[in-house]
Amino acid sequence: MKVDVILGLQWGDEGKGKIVDALAPQYDIIARFQGGPNAGHTIIFNSRKFVLHSVPSGIFRSNILNIIGNGVVLDPFIFFQEIDAIREAGFDPSSNLLISRSAHFIMPSHRLLDAVNEAAMGEKKIGSTLKGIGPCYTDKYKRSGLRVGELEHNGFQTEYESRREIHMKLIAASGVDYRGILLDGLPFDEYEQEWLKAAHKMKQFRIAATEIEINKSMAAGKKVLAEGAQGTLLDVDFGSYPFVTSSNTMTGGVCTGLGVAPSHVGKVFGIFKAYCTRVGNGPFPTELFDDMGELLRKNGNEFGATTGRPRRTGWLDMPALRYSVMLNGVTDLIMTKADVLSGLETIKVCDAYKCADKLYDMPDIPAGCLPDLIIKEMNGWSADITTTTQANQLPPALTEYSRFVEKSAGAHLSYISTGPDREQIIKL
Repeated sequence: MKVDVILGLQWGDEGKGKIVDALAPQYDIIARFQGGPNAGHTIIFNSRKFVLHSVPSGIFRSNILNIIGNGVVLDPFIFFQEIDAIREAGFDPSSNLLISRSAHFIMPSHRLLDAVNEAAMGEKKIGSTLKGIGPCYTDKYKRSGLRVGELEHNGFQTEYESRREIHMKLIAASGVDYRGILLDGLPFDEYEQEWLKAAHKMKQFRIAATEIEINKSMAAGKKVLAEGAQGTLLDVDFGSYPFVTSSNTMTGGVCTGLGVAPSHVGKVFGIFKAYCTRVGNGPFPTELFDDMGELLRKNGNEFGATTGRPRRTGWLDMPALRYSVMLNGVTDLIMTKADVLSGLETIKVCDAYKCADKLYDMPDIPAGCLPDLIIKEMNGWSADITTTTQANQLPPALTEYSRFVEKSAGAHLSYISTGPDREQIIKL
């Protein structure tokens, strides 16, 4: 069997959690392959809303094994906030959750480092979620990280303290006063004590070499879906550097984040919004600063699931979407939030960039060029599509919009999401 992949094609927040949850019944295993609690995957069903940060989005289906892969970074304190919410809703995640012993811990001092680094950068700050993601991945690639498997050894506390000491020296050397920094509302010392308790509680879950588990499962005919976090345009190599996340958010990250050979990758589902959003700093060519931008933000409830920050909004950016489709080898496109555009008379799309009288259909414009946008206007639709269940019931203007995007992006559009609930999705 092959590993199918679901990932974002924009700057994150494309609706990956809802789509993974909706497609989950087709699979035996759901596996997160990168990122950490900077992700916020929202799932709505039975009139209840859940936001998952580290736990895979198949956790609410007891017959599906959920795996946190080696490419993920974990904060035990935040992890157990998720676990407690899942249990309070009547689900038992200990029965269908497996954690890689090679996943890395985000330590409290990583979060302090994150906050101190952002403060030191001033106006040049990245716009970090301040969850400690960057410092944790830095330690991973410096080969000095603390991994989940260390819990299986008696020297865990010693290993923790040795790394903490190094971090605190770096923080002291920065000259930034960290004493007033709160971590999830707690002073550092209190957060650290809660973190250590949560870390030891993780031993109630099965910790294993998940790369072996996944490959044995595939060999036995099990179907696996790899779940990505953030989006392609935030990839550490191919995103809008330096305003990116600290991991590989693309299809290639599946291989390194789960231990899967490239030849075992099957379908690649690329998710994109019918418009664009971005959280934090960095370039956003189609960003709207007018009433239309505010309308999209309001109608789409565009506020970060992790940070609560208002998202920047803009029209769909086709050069960026084509780029993401190319990099990921997307086989199936999934459009989300089409319902947010209902009621607009005219919908605009950026079809190309123009720089020095030359057109670019992908974001390969010369460095330092601030491009003009070639905008295509299309008819909008007034119908409420949130109760639509069949493709032939969709407004003709939405069908035309979908076909344009499909042809322009060069990949088949397989699903349209018509609302936030797991049932509000149409297969084309």
